[in-house]
Amino acid sequence: MPKRLRLTRRFPAAMTNDAYRTLTDFAGKADITPDEALTFVFENFRSVTDNDVLSHRLRLFKAELDQRKA
Repeated sequence: MPKRLRLTRRFPAAMTNDAYRTLTDFAGKADITPDEALTFVFENFRSVTDNDVLSHRLRLFKAELDQRKA
C-alpha cells in the first residue's frame, strides 16, 4: 500500500531564479506541484542522483558560492 502524501512540514527556502525555474519546469512536465516535486526529489534522492556527478557539481558550487553571494 503506497504511503499517503501529507505535506506536514514547511520551511522557508530561498533559491535562485534558475533553480526555481528548473523546479517549476520539472513540476509542470510531471504534472505535479512544486511542493510535490521537491518531496519526490528528496524522498528519492539516492536514486535520482549520480554520486560521482553530485560530488563534482557540489565542489564547483561551493567554489563559486562566495562570488555568487556578492
